[in-house]
Amino acid sequence: MERVEADLLIPGRGAPLRDGVVILDGETIAYAGPAAGAPQNSDGDPIRVAVAMPGLWDCHGHLLGVRSLDLSRVVTDPSPLRAARCAHDLRAALDAGVTSVREMGGLGVYLSQAVAEGLLEGPAIYGAGAILGTTGGHADVHQFPQAWLTDFGHSGGDLRQCDGVDECVRAVREQLRRNAKLIKVCASGGVLSEVDDPLHQQFTVAELRAIVEVAALAERVVAAHCHGKPGMLAALEAGVRTIEHGTYLDEEVCDAMRETGALLVPTRTIIAETLVSDHLPPYAKAKMAAIADRHAAAVAMAHERGVTIAAGTDIAYSGRDLPASWGRNGRELPLLVEAGMTPLEAVEAATANGPMTLGPQAPRSGILAEGFDADLIALDRDPLRDILVLADPGHIIGVWRAGRRVKR
Repeated sequence: MERVEADLLIPGRGAPLRDGVVILDGETIAYAGPAAGAPQNSDGDPIRVAVAMPGLWDCHGHLLGVRSLDLSRVVTDPSPLRAARCAHDLRAALDAGVTSVREMGGLGVYLSQAVAEGLLEGPAIYGAGAILGTTGGHADVHQFPQAWLTDFGHSGGDLRQCDGVDECVRAVREQLRRNAKLIKVCASGGVLSEVDDPLHQQFTVAELRAIVEVAALAERVVAAHCHGKPGMLAALEAGVRTIEHGTYLDEEVCDAMRETGALLVPTRTIIAETLVSDHLPPYAKAKMAAIADRHAAAVAMAHERGVTIAAGTDIAYSGRDLPASWGRNGRELPLLVEAGMTPLEAVEAATANGPMTLGPQAPRSGILAEGFDADLIALDRDPLRDILVLADPGHIIGVWRAGRRVKR
């Protein structure tokens, strides 16, 4: 057993406590609480840190292995090259304190096995497989012939077009065959796709219901990329678990989310980082500028109206020299605080709320408590006093993943 003693223990859910202890017993936590009540048995000398808290969850990331904001590179860059880049990204995520990733379309379904086998160091990965979208929709790459994209999706690519109920059912089953832990759909247009409008609904309610129904047969939930209100309402009516982005949500959408128990994953990072960069194609730059302020207001409204929020970044790019790249995951927390959350609420969104986005596939993670996964990070400064601490991997002085220290 390994004993970690902390001046401040932030459990993920609930009030922080001074002079806390976490005892790791293999891959699970044997004790987390006040030092006065902690068992004394442990192996070796205790580790003393300033702050201990659960490892971070990034509930919306993409392991694509690309170094461009032009989505055509997902199709043209060879998959072995992209996977090699992702090995670097996984290490960068760990160094940033991320111990679990809900991977929302990309190579995560394959990389998760390499991590589980111990061949790659990385967070636990819960992959969606391919992103499901309509022809001409957000998961389409419009500059290629449609037949090329159809073949790419059918052959295990990261983008899968499906139109009509029967094709949607087949597309879900293809992802389940790859052992996807959730299903990702584009219920509205997007920003990085070329010709569609973020406001427009893309899948019909019937198509979305079929996707949710087939996923549920395998105890999987559906995450819906949505900017526009019509797509959000259709997705919620169909029974999706999470709304991703939520740019044009309003009071009606917030009420529907509370009634259905759906969570919002806002992804402030992708907007904040790419809007001020020179990396966006002109069509995407215009769309990003149009939604930026509205998105910030939407996150604030959702928080004010009691929608449960889980932290996700929409990070997708390899190499920390690029905006919205792996290793910059902690940027989401100060952005959530800017939107009205307290630092403690932002920490909860990035820890305890993370597993809730997976429904029946959720692990016992995100909380420092007996029986939960031994995913833990140590910091040299208090993030509740300065939330920017979590945006700088230099302040994260220790990371334990499944009970094993992977950053010192």
